[in-house]
Amino acid sequence: MPAHVYLSLGSNLGDRAGNLRSALLQLPAAGVSVDKVSSFWETEPVDVRDQPWFLNCAVEGRTGLEPVDLLRALRDIELRMGSRKEFAKGPRLLDIDILLYGDLVLATPELQIPHPRMLQRRFVLAPLAEIAPLLRHPGWPGTASELLLAILDPSEVRKSQPGP
Repeated sequence: MPAHVYLSLGSNLGDRAGNLRSALLQLPAAGVSVDKVSSFWETEPVDVRDQPWFLNCAVEGRTGLEPVDLLRALRDIELRMGSRKEFAKGPRLLDIDILLYGDLVLATPELQIPHPRMLQRRFVLAPLAEIAPLLRHPGWPGTASELLLAILDPSEVRKSQPGP
């Protein structure tokens, strides 16, 4: 039975929208059947502020891959597209994160699910709440929409363009 997954995609170098569209097109070959894609959201950098703004989106899909295999498939997309992280939270051509993998809770050195900072990040919750407003994980105190309304993150996030 395929697992229901949510992913976050972001880019702040080059043709940001083109980078996201290219990554979205590669997801099926990487083992992710895409059901929904949010709009593209322009988002202010959070941790390292001296860099270009990001374009982000959220994806709802299904996969038959195990979580670590999914992570490796997503990293392969990033590498094939030429994305390199010069330093943590710095500029990047493409970043793909696993937000949720069903109701799974996983904490290994390589992978944490749910994504450990997603509930503190407006740039993650805004696109996620757009495509799955009533989404609730067993470890959460509310739905994606409720969590977005309650978030303390002051960073600016604005809908940029409809998704593909």
